[in-house]
Amino acid sequence: MRRTVGVTAAAVLGLVTACGGGGGSSGDATLVGLVTKTDTNPFFVKMKEGAQQAASSTGARVQSFAGKQDGDNQTQVDAVENLIASGAKGILITPNDSKAIVPSIDKARAAGLLVIALDTQLEPANAADATFATDNYRAGLLIGQWAKAKFAKDGKQAKIALLDLNPNQVSVDVQRDQGFLEGFGVDVKDKNRIGDESDPRIVGHDVTNGDPSGGRTAMENLLQKDPGVNLVYTINEPAAAGAFEALKAAGKEKDVVIVSVDGGCPGVNNVKAGVIGATSQQYPLKMAQLGVEAVAAFAKDGSKPKDTDTGVTLITDQPADGVSSKDSAWGLQNCWG
Repeated sequence: MRRTVGVTAAAVLGLVTACGGGGGSSGDATLVGLVTKTDTNPFFVKMKEGAQQAASSTGARVQSFAGKQDGDNQTQVDAVENLIASGAKGILITPNDSKAIVPSIDKARAAGLLVIALDTQLEPANAADATFATDNYRAGLLIGQWAKAKFAKDGKQAKIALLDLNPNQVSVDVQRDQGFLEGFGVDVKDKNRIGDESDPRIVGHDVTNGDPSGGRTAMENLLQKDPGVNLVYTINEPAAAGAFEALKAAGKEKDVVIVSVDGGCPGVNNVKAGVIGATSQQYPLKMAQLGVEAVAAFAKDGSKPKDTDTGVTLITDQPADGVSSKDSAWGLQNCWG
């Protein structure tokens, strides 16, 4: 849906959350926009919490927007336009389409706003002033290395199903997928493209929209293609939960290893329960906290931040030789959601 700039975000987006920072009235506080992919994934709920905490300590005011679902670029375009019109000093964004959103980001930067990509790089990455994110390639690499060591130890030949995000192939999707495959020892050919591999161990790719229902459907599709799937990569832990439901319904849950990325509390509990073999934990609260602090500093003195790696930790209760990891007890002490 398109709208004129004068229409309120609440009317157009259907989802707006505004939160005030400590000190000062809304008129003199630095306005920071937080634009996430959705408002339902606990990862983005934790981002909003981190933004609110930083707003309280910096005297900023955060206005939050979210897409209707993963892949919803137009709602994010509307949010950026609204923030420009509202006089925001900066925008923190996890893009639903890291290429299609760039013209809107260019417009914001031309209007003098600081733009920081959170979690997912823009394409090109320098379309934003900085990126605060997990090294998503490394997140995938760690679970791939772990899976490779486990299958070698167990003496098994892998049949791999990859449950990706959506057809847009946004940067976070590509980086995690390709990192996992390279960690497992697969020749990925073009590192910037999902699905061009010719390795016979790969059963196939499907998309999940990063949610349980999508994960279940994608897993069902790939099981129909090859019932012998025994290793499943998932873009995130909600998709992993859905994949497990499909495997359980097929009576295969004990025969398949699932690996994922997120590190949310439900996902780490699934590691503890044996549903997920290993997951790469990331830290969304830190991303948003640092983002708000950077916009507040920019508003004060014009300083601009540099790209920041917010860290990743492999969480598993089945440690593998040569792959650094922490157990689920540690993961639960550091999880979110």
